[in-house]
Parts: sequence; structure tokens; C-alpha cells
Amino acid sequence: MNPVANPVVLYWDASAVLSALYKDSHSREAHQWATQDGYHFLSTLAYAEVQAVLRRIERERMMADVFLKATQESLETGPWRIWQGVPRREVLHKVSERFPLRGADLWHLGAAIGLREDLPELKLLTYDRRLWIGAQGEGMEIDPMP
Repeated sequence: MNPVANPVVLYWDASAVLSALYKDSHSREAHQWATQDGYHFLSTLAYAEVQAVLRRIERERMMADVFLKATQESLETGPWRIWQGVPRREVLHKVSERFPLRGADLWHLGAAIGLREDLPELKLLTYDRRLWIGAQGEGMEIDPMP
């Protein structure tokens, strides 16, 4: 990892992790974030979402097994720390009133809000527009990498 004066504290949703694992329009930025010193949190929900994508790719034979295995290894050895908490119901209720989010995205934003209670500098890294708007509304959106 690259040394920085202020380590990042990031909550990664599945869209961000997948951009770090597979080449897409956000991959360069996701890779830059992944190499930053700091704390990179991945919820068990995001982990499950990424696993579901990997298994679909495997079932539909969309990628050679060797590449799929390498992707799985990258997921397991990446900068992420698995977070096994759950968002509080009252947080989910309040957030659902403020932002038009799908269920998993509501859960991710609620989880990030809860983590931020202990880590006020926490930001949410996502490439999902609705979730990014929610993160922005909560003051935890990520500015693009320079």
C-alpha cells in the first residue's frame, strides 16, 4: 500500500469491489482506492453479492476457470476487512424515508452510517448512482480520485 498522511476509511459496496476485480469504467479509480493505506471495510452482504456474481460467471461460463480463480483469490486477499455487523432498524427506517434506495443499497448505507459512529471519517465507495446520492446526503460520499 502507498503511505499517506491521512489513511482512508472506506466502506466498499459490491459495485466498487467488482470494479476493483473486473475492468470497467470505474476500475482505474477503484484500483487507486484499493492501494491507499487505511481501513477498507466490506460487509458480509457486499461479500455475498460479489460471490453471487462470481458464481453466475462460473455457471454461465463467461470466463475461463483460471481467471475466475484469480478473481476469487483477489477478493480474498484484497485490502478489505470483513465487517459482520448489521445496521440498526431505526437507521434503516430514517434512511428509507430520505432516499429512494433498493433494499441492499439501503442496507449498505445504514451499515455505513452505523460504522461512522465509531469512525467519523468513514466514506462510502460505490459506483451505484442512487447509493452515491444517499452517501452524499449523509456526508460520506467519495470525491473522484485526482
